[in-house]
Amino acid sequence: MTRVIRTIDLFAGAGGLAQGFKQSGLGYEPVFAVEIDPAAARTFKQNFGCPVYDGPIEKVPDEDYPSADVIIGGPPCQGFSPLGRDRDDVSRAEINELWQQYLKVVRLVKPKAFVIENVPEFQKSAQFMRLLELMETDEDLKPYKVGYGVLNAADYGVPQNRRRGIFVAVRGVDKVPWPPTPTHGPGSPENKPYVTLHDKIADLPAYPEHTEISVDEAGQQNLHIRRKPTQKSLERYKAIPPGGNRFDLRRNRPDLEPRCWAEKPTGTTDVMGRLWWDRPSVTIRTEFYKPEKGRYLHPVHHRPITHREAARIQSFPDEFVFVGSKIEVARQIGNAVPPLLGERLARFIHEIAFTSN
Repeated sequence: MTRVIRTIDLFAGAGGLAQGFKQSGLGYEPVFAVEIDPAAARTFKQNFGCPVYDGPIEKVPDEDYPSADVIIGGPPCQGFSPLGRDRDDVSRAEINELWQQYLKVVRLVKPKAFVIENVPEFQKSAQFMRLLELMETDEDLKPYKVGYGVLNAADYGVPQNRRRGIFVAVRGVDKVPWPPTPTHGPGSPENKPYVTLHDKIADLPAYPEHTEISVDEAGQQNLHIRRKPTQKSLERYKAIPPGGNRFDLRRNRPDLEPRCWAEKPTGTTDVMGRLWWDRPSVTIRTEFYKPEKGRYLHPVHHRPITHREAARIQSFPDEFVFVGSKIEVARQIGNAVPPLLGERLARFIHEIAFTSN
């Protein structure tokens, strides 16, 4: 009989990490979560059924935290992420300190292991140096051994190049060997090829019929929804070849190039970019449905990727149900930890912390 391993999820989002831990089949079971975004909190509750505190982590009463074996979660990263550097200094400073709220729960619950997920930049920050210092000097944290580094989700079966800073701590072991062994790519034991977009989304209809998220008679959620582009947008899409980007408008259809792009001859090459069938996607963010925000055009069809395609690129199973408006669901998908990366971390921790105990 599989042992139940109780997990608490902090800064839980929609539950990408929790999904990965649960689908590992190793007995991980969410017992409590904290998530400030109401729609994401409802999604977590819908899929895992455990109590979810819908509000700031600072306001969770200590007595609300149940006993748990593992704590997982990703403190907000806007203060460290290059995409969040236009935030005011006060809000950035407040966000940068939220990892300490995470450690407060670790001290309170005393789990066997915990995982902190964040942007790679966090591990280059003064805040991270402070975290490492606390792991060596704080009496509640000294029993934990740590392993950390930047992992690419594509190396663990996710059809997406997504680099995340991962910090793993386990109590009562001699060391945490790092990194988790890749399952795909040149670094994997069997040199297994990366999962491509064709592998994951080629079976979906070329042009979806519906424009709104719905649930069919079988209870399956329809996230394969279309936008309503203007004729000019369609013409722009058609002018972008496989792997192309906004600069192809200048070469192929200069009459369609927006003035702001024409006056900026350099810059990101992902804007109005088309994805490739034969490789993993670029990083999926929260506005993947807007080609003007990044490389989000379908590899062959003249449209941006859909919510369903983005969820698959993030490695969510189709059975996972998202709650909220189209914008809220997109934000949940783009902010999530890919479940397959979470599953590999679950197996990694299980091997170290629970297999021999």
